[in-house]
Amino acid sequence: MKEIILCKYGEIVLKGANRSYFEGLLSREIKYRLRPYGKFSVYRMQSTVYAEPVDEDADIDGAFDALKKVFGISALCRCAVAEKNMESILSVIRSYIPNEMVGIKTFKVEAKRSDKAFPLKSPEISALAGGEILSVCPYLKVNVKDPDVVVKVEIREGGAYIHAGQTKGACGMPIGSNGKGMLLLSGGIDSPVAGYMLAKRGVKIEAVHFESFPYTSERAKEKVLELASIMTAYTGSMRVHVVSLTKIQEEIARNCEEDYFTLLLRRFMMECAQRIAEKNDCKALITGESVGQVASQTIQAIGVTDSIARMPVFRPCIGMDKEEIVEIARKIDTFETSILPFEDCCTVFTPRHPKTKPELEKVLVEERKLDFNALVEDALSSEEIINISYGR
Repeated sequence: MKEIILCKYGEIVLKGANRSYFEGLLSREIKYRLRPYGKFSVYRMQSTVYAEPVDEDADIDGAFDALKKVFGISALCRCAVAEKNMESILSVIRSYIPNEMVGIKTFKVEAKRSDKAFPLKSPEISALAGGEILSVCPYLKVNVKDPDVVVKVEIREGGAYIHAGQTKGACGMPIGSNGKGMLLLSGGIDSPVAGYMLAKRGVKIEAVHFESFPYTSERAKEKVLELASIMTAYTGSMRVHVVSLTKIQEEIARNCEEDYFTLLLRRFMMECAQRIAEKNDCKALITGESVGQVASQTIQAIGVTDSIARMPVFRPCIGMDKEEIVEIARKIDTFETSILPFEDCCTVFTPRHPKTKPELEKVLVEERKLDFNALVEDALSSEEIINISYGR
């Protein structure tokens, strides 16, 4: 008996004349995510991408788990495939469905006849399939209003597909369908969540991480790369640009008023990030900031850092509280890594009394004490690029 994975479209169905472009991106991403799990044939028909194992060594369990995290898929299911006749369909039901009903008490059958040439109508298919299930699983009861499981028989162009329920997909838009963005990736909880949320809208994510060796350790850098690796379950792959801010931090601490340290550092981060973004065709910056969470995230402070930006700055966590952000971090498996006790550059030289309601002109007075462009160029000369692939 052959088993296959059906991946059903989400927002792609609304794309009209551009739909084939989005379908192509989704199919390409599915093929990429399936590579670690063996050989699969990937093709699309009737608003669905089919992932069919082509040899016995293919890991369909691993493939199914991987595809649950592919943006652009609204629902997916593992199906047994039958020929398009009732004898074959009922035979597959007898052998396939009992294993899917362990712990189940009630069910109903829904048939969908996309191939209108099939001789029976949907209610007739449902009745025959339901009777067959009751004959091999006599402990089950039919409940058409609130069943534990909905068994579906889909008569499609390529065959008949039988499955016991479907799993919600990651939804969103296919990766790359809305350009590229540069994520400021710290070792904290918020920035991986921000990257996940923009990736869900089809943005291909690159990341920049700022380190402060020797004030921060190699373990802190390894932690961030581990976060990036975890995120590739959703983003597919990620290029991480690691930049040293040590000299910038030392110069700010040496020449500027302490209260302005964090604000000045954030402006340097934004400038470094957007220069890397411009060089790598990224059209926006992405941060994990949330209004009022820390001193540098007041409305006034955000205005000071944004004044240096030449491209959009997306902050998907901006109106969320910490509990909401943590909930998403747990969902995407970044939380436990994010809370490992390795400091990032933002905790170095932290002022005792940071400005929470800064005035831009006063910040610029402090910034003029520094050779801004020379410090940025020096920091960018330290850039290290690390490519992280899904499943590697």
